[in-house]
Amino acid sequence: MTRAFVVILDGLRRDLVSPETTPNLTRFAAGATTFTAHRSVFPSATRVVSAAFSTGCYPARNGLQGNTVALVKDGALTLHDVGRPDFFAAKRALTGSALHRPTMAERLKDRGGVVVFNNVSPGAAYAHDPDGYGTVYHRAGSHAPGLAPVAKPLDVTLGIEGDRAMAERFVAEAVHGAAALSVLWLSEPDTTQHATPLGSPEHLAVLAEADAIAGHVLAAIDRLDEDTLLVVGSDHGHQTVGEVVDIDAYLVADGLKREGGTDVVVAPNGTGALVYVAPEAADRVSAIADAIAAAPWSGTVLAGDQLAEIGQAPTGGLAIAVSMAASDAPNTYGVPGTSAAARPAGGKPDRLGCGQHGGLGRYEQSPVLMIRGRGHRPGIRSGEPTSIVDLAPTILTHLGVPHEGLDGRDLLATLEPHGDQRP
Repeated sequence: MTRAFVVILDGLRRDLVSPETTPNLTRFAAGATTFTAHRSVFPSATRVVSAAFSTGCYPARNGLQGNTVALVKDGALTLHDVGRPDFFAAKRALTGSALHRPTMAERLKDRGGVVVFNNVSPGAAYAHDPDGYGTVYHRAGSHAPGLAPVAKPLDVTLGIEGDRAMAERFVAEAVHGAAALSVLWLSEPDTTQHATPLGSPEHLAVLAEADAIAGHVLAAIDRLDEDTLLVVGSDHGHQTVGEVVDIDAYLVADGLKREGGTDVVVAPNGTGALVYVAPEAADRVSAIADAIAAAPWSGTVLAGDQLAEIGQAPTGGLAIAVSMAASDAPNTYGVPGTSAAARPAGGKPDRLGCGQHGGLGRYEQSPVLMIRGRGHRPGIRSGEPTSIVDLAPTILTHLGVPHEGLDGRDLLATLEPHGDQRP
């Protein structure tokens, strides 16, 4: 039987994988191909990454632009939290589709199927299969094909204990099941990194526990006598929050938007932000971009056709993308990487000195990727630039499933001998 497994440790930075911090992942790397130039998407946030992973396409083509986005409702731009359980139903009602490109769940519905066990936000979990072609287990609600309820929902909590319980079910039901693609997406170390400083005792303790959970799952997969592709990695890294900025208030103070108005809407995305502009305010786009670029808390600012540089497009009112200012400055525990963060919408907290992501900073754009399976050579470190959109074509190729029209490419084809290094 030919199968594929994906194990994701949400938020794990590449430089935090070591024999001391993650012994199980380090042992796995010795028998896998490690991709040392792997990057996330923009915004480097889980819901966006999940859609890019499931479709093999960047936001410009899959239609999910951020963790927080603006959609047109009743003729006005309105903010939406993609993490909500009902987001994709709302998006489908407003735009006509949940995602604009087929997911792997759709492509595999008659070729062995997909099962996803996911413990992050509901919206991120459902981005793998918003239209119900496969089976998705999540604590906010689990669905079988056709979006029918499952017989035994996933009853876990967010965090390491929930991850541990979910992993046990994954081993029992997915590893020992028959789905062509099985995905396990842990909430840690991301959940703890948002609440504690990177490198703190609390962070390192939960990182060790997440590594142990991954080791348990990998050992179970190792016992299978099958043609198995095994992908282990993360969706993004983290930076330390150095300051929190209210971009909306900044634009109001600069006279570039009306307070409470919907002509210009800022969608905060951690250390990144998306700025939507209604047609009647289109003449202000250049001035807004210039004002943000001049602010000391901004890093990269892209507008209009420049959005293509980060896999976005000026559609649905999206006019400007902002990656907040980032540096390699260390935090109090000596972990490098500090960024400004956009003040979250809806009164959500953003903790100074703790982890955050969403932008183009060096460390948030340093996720982990290791692949073991047919054609992938043990112990090789490939410096070929790769992205999360490359995983769908890599998986589908292994499973022998056609996959036209993807932005990514099969990573096996990138493994030329001159680009590889032994550790």
